[in-house]
Amino acid sequence: MTQSEFDFINKQKLKVEKDTILRIENLKVTLFQGSKTTNIVEDINLFLAEAKTLALVGESGCGKTITALSILKLLPEPLIKVTGGKILYKGQDLLMLKTKQMRKIRGNKISMIFQEPLTSLNPVFRIGDQVAEVLQVHKGLKKREALSRTVDLLKMVGIPSPEYRIKDYPHQLSGGMRQRVMIAMALACEPDIIIADEPTTALDVTIQAQILELLSFFQKEKRLSLLLITHDLSIVSEIADNVAIMYAGRILEYTDTLTILKEPKSPYTIGLLNSQVRPQKRGQMLTTIKGSVPSIFSLPQGCKFSNRCPNSMDICYKEEPKLKEIKKGHLVRCWLYQ
Repeated sequence: MTQSEFDFINKQKLKVEKDTILRIENLKVTLFQGSKTTNIVEDINLFLAEAKTLALVGESGCGKTITALSILKLLPEPLIKVTGGKILYKGQDLLMLKTKQMRKIRGNKISMIFQEPLTSLNPVFRIGDQVAEVLQVHKGLKKREALSRTVDLLKMVGIPSPEYRIKDYPHQLSGGMRQRVMIAMALACEPDIIIADEPTTALDVTIQAQILELLSFFQKEKRLSLLLITHDLSIVSEIADNVAIMYAGRILEYTDTLTILKEPKSPYTIGLLNSQVRPQKRGQMLTTIKGSVPSIFSLPQGCKFSNRCPNSMDICYKEEPKLKEIKKGHLVRCWLYQ
């Protein structure tokens, strides 16, 4: 952790201890390929407050899902595993828990809505049985009682005729309905934290809005803490309290949502904001960030965004900047602010 991050934490120490339910410190995740090792995620420091929403934003391949899977210890070890840092849930380091202990946390205290529900749901089991299984495992309910509770959950997330739908298989539901089943499953045990990994991917805009409204409603109604993973800053503006911009396995900017939208500092954040689809004149080109996220096997030597940044300087190609607090609660990793 950098000195500026230590200073930032010390200034807000009382607030962190009182309000923070999930805290990630210096997280490092490494890919092992024979004798070679590559860091996929490095120097990640995040804070998720109780009853608040933190959005983790970046393009595909930036390490967002790897970070989320690290929290629940779902990485495909020994190929990919956490090699440094802490993940503290209510002060308890999840990385130190054994498999049996972690099972009591996973799905019960911390739930995850996966990116593609069609592949996340088991195709050979009815959706009612899959949701009911969560209640049977974590709450010890009998099958009939669990199914009755499942009907209530499906009704709560807006699935019509849930008493009949519990007999359906995943392929018999639309994408939006499958996502609602995943939300019902995540809410089943009334967890403290929900991790939503691109929950609106592949859904049309109308269904996207419904899913976001549903998540926002339950986040406030149940006082859930929500870690939202997305590449779309327009989603962030509707639901998130704080935002962490991630690129090539690093946090490039961290602050509250309003500041990100009104006063972005990182060139990458500015590029993401400018890339949002807006009403265009006929024939006018859309704004894009040139290039693509580099492979983890060929990251630039200095700043990882240097080869795509419109403001890059000589030092950007030689040395990686530290995450620095430029204003209270606003951290940026960029040589423009060092």
